[in-house]
Amino acid sequence: MFAVVAAVTPGPSNIMLTVAGARAGVLGGLPCLAGVTVGMGAMMFVVPLGLGGLVLGHPAVLAGLHWGGAAFLLWLSWKIASSSGGIEQAGEADPVGFLGAVAFQWVNPKSWLVTASAASTFLSAAAGSPLAQAAWLGGLFALAALPACFVWLAFGAAVPHLLRGTRLRVFNVAMGLLLALSIALIVR
Repeated sequence: MFAVVAAVTPGPSNIMLTVAGARAGVLGGLPCLAGVTVGMGAMMFVVPLGLGGLVLGHPAVLAGLHWGGAAFLLWLSWKIASSSGGIEQAGEADPVGFLGAVAFQWVNPKSWLVTASAASTFLSAAAGSPLAQAAWLGGLFALAALPACFVWLAFGAAVPHLLRGTRLRVFNVAMGLLLALSIALIVR
């Protein structure tokens, strides 16, 4: 239940998926969806094995991750907000692809919060091998993220059909602003 709620609630990845769906449709947005799913599963596997402690234990690495993530999110926010995003451009649109979405999870503040929370809540020294537990957690999150995040991709694909002209432009600006506001979670 935790994995489904974490994946379906609003956050930077779901905003990115909504925009991918709006720009390229469901089929064109599938690489982004696959990247978010694989990226989150991989992060859920690697962070409990010690990477989280390594990053959190070195303030310079953590600060670099925070500011690099903030810069990337600002750039992505600008690209989303300044997009005209009309239906006529859907075939020409270039949403974030598979590798970009995988990499995005590592600068996404929500992904770090969810991963750290899940690891501290659901992993136990008495439950067996840390490798097996991390693999189970990573697989569970990937399975939960796929249908939960698909909802956001499908919603985004419906947006150009529901919103046209000025309303679509307002939607793009709103999505860009929401993503930019999520930076407050990183740099606070």
